Amino acid sequence: MIVVLSDRPDRSQSLVDAVRAVAECRVVGTDETWARIGPFRGVIADITLSRPEAKRCLRLLASRPARTRAPLICLTRGNEQSAFTEARNLGATLCLSALAEPRMVVGSLVREVWPEKSVADLVVTREAERAGTLMTRLFESAQTGPIDLPSVERGIAPVLDAIHEGGLSRWLDEVWAHDDVTFQHCLLVSGVVAAFAQNLGLSATDKQLMTRAALVHDVGKSRIPLAVLNKPGRLDDDERAVMQTHAPIGHEILMASGGCDPITLAVTRHHHEMLDGSGYPDKLCADAIGDPVRLLTICDIYAALIERRPYKVPMSSRDALSILSSMQGKLEGGLVQAFGRAVQTVP
Repeated sequence: MIVVLSDRPDRSQSLVDAVRAVAECRVVGTDETWARIGPFRGVIADITLSRPEAKRCLRLLASRPARTRAPLICLTRGNEQSAFTEARNLGATLCLSALAEPRMVVGSLVREVWPEKSVADLVVTREAERAGTLMTRLFESAQTGPIDLPSVERGIAPVLDAIHEGGLSRWLDEVWAHDDVTFQHCLLVSGVVAAFAQNLGLSATDKQLMTRAALVHDVGKSRIPLAVLNKPGRLDDDERAVMQTHAPIGHEILMASGGCDPITLAVTRHHHEMLDGSGYPDKLCADAIGDPVRLLTICDIYAALIERRPYKVPMSSRDALSILSSMQGKLEGGLVQAFGRAVQTVP
């Protein structure tokens, strides 16, 4: 946790937002005694140092036992050397101008607290945790009934922000750390879709729409028996038939949830359809398969090939792309080529 100490919370909001992108954040005022606050890793003080209550608060902070002390960045107004000297005397590890960009301030604290990590690393970790928490709740709810679609909206920004800040490779590394196969796959697909949409130059609205669809596209797997879902090796014919029901089941869950957009519904039901009609569940072909479904299907296959499982060696991105390229007639060739350019930095 990072603490933002502020005597004007309204003035510090952009700073708080920047902190929350990398870590849990708590905002306190100059009346804070530091006696009951939980463990924290760093403090950013955006206060007027000339005020007696501000000095008292920082002295109390500095008086904490050495084992509980954390880096303190003080933001000062004006360029007087006296302000910097006073901040140092009150325990500041580093002094910066209050006019500094919030991201720069947070970056400075990150270097003090987590010298082995970058802001991008922390953003990706933080956003993956947020998206992962949402996915866990989503699948638990879907096991027995409809899902809360408005809550899905809260999972879109974490994925898009993580891809924008840290890139696809960092996102994949973070998601690969999770053991749950379905959880890992949904977040892999979401990140891959977000990166592909970004590379294609899609509008903000379309990026959000595709990421939303990616998050829920496999929600039907919440009702597939774990013995089938997590079986190592190939499924037999009966097991495959059960597994293939996840697409229409997911569609039913979203319909029952109410208010789901048509693209997310289509993607959820049809992401295993192939252009030659060999897919499932409806054996659609050619023009019956819309562009959003075509895009997500490519991302879905790629993610399945590179994902890590205890019983399966992950395929390299290069080998996965070779398989996608070999699926001529099943996948749209132009999109596959564009996808290859979008993931060319993935090892």
